[in-house]
Amino acid sequence: MKYSKDEVIQYIQEDDVKFIRLAFCDVFGKQKNISIMPQELSRAFEYGIAFDASSILGFGDETHSDLFLKPESETLAVLPWRPEHGKVVRMFSSITHLSGKAFECDTRNLLKNAVKEAQQAGISFFFGAEQEFYLFNFDQQGNVTNQPYDNAGYMDIAPEDKGENVRREICLTLEQMGIRPESSHHEEGPGQNEIDFRYSDPITAADNVLTFQTVVKTVAHRNGLYADFSPKPLKDQPGNGFHINISVKSSNGDDCLSYVIGGILDKAAQMTAFFNPNKDSYMRIGHNKAPKYISWSSENRSQLVRIPAAVGEYRRAELRSPDPTANPYIAFALLIYAGLDGIKNKLELPVVSDFNLFKASPEILEKMQTIPQTLQKACDIAKQSDFIIKHIPKSILDVYCSR
Repeated sequence: MKYSKDEVIQYIQEDDVKFIRLAFCDVFGKQKNISIMPQELSRAFEYGIAFDASSILGFGDETHSDLFLKPESETLAVLPWRPEHGKVVRMFSSITHLSGKAFECDTRNLLKNAVKEAQQAGISFFFGAEQEFYLFNFDQQGNVTNQPYDNAGYMDIAPEDKGENVRREICLTLEQMGIRPESSHHEEGPGQNEIDFRYSDPITAADNVLTFQTVVKTVAHRNGLYADFSPKPLKDQPGNGFHINISVKSSNGDDCLSYVIGGILDKAAQMTAFFNPNKDSYMRIGHNKAPKYISWSSENRSQLVRIPAAVGEYRRAELRSPDPTANPYIAFALLIYAGLDGIKNKLELPVVSDFNLFKASPEILEKMQTIPQTLQKACDIAKQSDFIIKHIPKSILDVYCSR
């Protein structure tokens, strides 16, 4: 349910809410927040709550450090793991300057602008997220270890799968926060898990990714475990993927999914620095079903983009290269812009790759284009891309490519 400002104020007054978290994220998608008391909410809605932006990665230095958080009432959610009496709620917030102008490094606003451009073109995008994570034990001193919670394999069940009850608690918590889980299971790696939730409009979907990671980490910690979303937690085991399901609707009823995929494949190398933003991201690429080549196919999980078996509203494309360290607001914005470019220029799909790329001969593979194999290469391509320069603020591009 989406609330108005007046409804939020009334709810907080009547339902024993004591703390309000104004949530946002840095340019890499790491969630941050400020907690305010209920009596400050009206001021927050009207003027925003000031914070020191110079302490947030990618938000600038001390010379112009004051920015403001303005909560968006429709994102209200109760945090179920906080006390029932003296509740804690969370709202995602827009980031502005004192003048009210949108802050250029607010990646949530970056996605809003992409959605507006798509709407002006008569196109609606929807995204569904599939994120993998590992569960690790703590040692007796409370330090994280590299010891997986279990040694189960793909879709194993209890007792081999020890994460069953943890996933159940995560799913129930997500439901309480208005997010609809669709499926959950043990993944291929020891202690590795996956929970998928239903597709949404781009902004809600990106908000849900941030909420999902927070819920997973919180529930894992309550169970004495550490949830790891990094791209390659264990050297010789599968990495964690962030598979993005993309569906599209045109106001004139045209089926434009193939053009969207064509645009994404055309811009894949240019977008990689934002889909895989860490050096460790490239330890995952090309291994254990993580794609390496710019290709597509139906159902085939060795491809960069696959079209899963589905009909009607569930027809979609799945991008398989990103990992969970990607900022979902930037990732979804770039996918929208690449899709729109594909539609505008009627980019046809390349020849389908209906074979297993992990077992293909060297003669076949040497003819295929790859996504960048290192962060440095990905950044070099991004910095030279007119597409990236047009859609990503220079300050964000500089932060991503100066590490």
